[in-house]
Amino acid sequence: MRIPRIYTTQALIAGQSLELEPAPSRHLLTVLRLKPGAALLLFDGSGNEFEAQLESHKGRSARVQIGVVHRARSESPLRVTLAQGISRGERMDFTLQKAVELGVAEIMPLLTERSVVRLDAGQAARKQAHWQQVVIGACEQSGRVQVPAVHAPLNLHEFMAKDPLNGLGLLLDPDAALSIKNLPAPKRNQIVLLVGPEGGLSEAETAAVQRAGFTAVSLGPRVLRTETAALVALSLLQARWGDLA
Repeated sequence: MRIPRIYTTQALIAGQSLELEPAPSRHLLTVLRLKPGAALLLFDGSGNEFEAQLESHKGRSARVQIGVVHRARSESPLRVTLAQGISRGERMDFTLQKAVELGVAEIMPLLTERSVVRLDAGQAARKQAHWQQVVIGACEQSGRVQVPAVHAPLNLHEFMAKDPLNGLGLLLDPDAALSIKNLPAPKRNQIVLLVGPEGGLSEAETAAVQRAGFTAVSLGPRVLRTETAALVALSLLQARWGDLA
């Protein structure tokens, strides 16, 4: 049986005994039905992974004993921020899950002119919390030790006004003349990858993004769905400058 990997927001120290939060405790005790003595791997987002053991449980609360620390090598040297047009339901969950597996460092959900999804403030907060849990689950599954932040959803204009572009900005556009293989290496190994929602960006949005310094790139002769496009682009970027070479 594979040793379960669990994320905790608590700082981990070798030799320490601590009580896990309700969500990981429930997963260990109710979903996996582990017994005291079971082996675990824990990580806290610091870049390390810890051997651990389920020490005891009281009701629905699990206590673990922290063992040896290991410096993991599962994080890519390429830092990609994925600015992703929000798609419907499970499509967005799928995109974020697989993007984490492909080493994305940060996620910015975007609302655009052609977005099918519309969110009020309460819905946006609930979606952000849900997506962050999807990301945590993907980190636990894939062996990652740093958890990408999922930021609060913004509309495209808010995103463009938020910060100056840091690194190489790429906009996926099926009509673009350039491809990823034609690009120069990104400065500071940082990339912002912007992917539109179902239906893509409007012409006005595309022009505004390019005026902000983004380079339009195509992924080939076929039009890809938004969730496919993001993952193909991340794979190509990691193959060129990351850890999939």
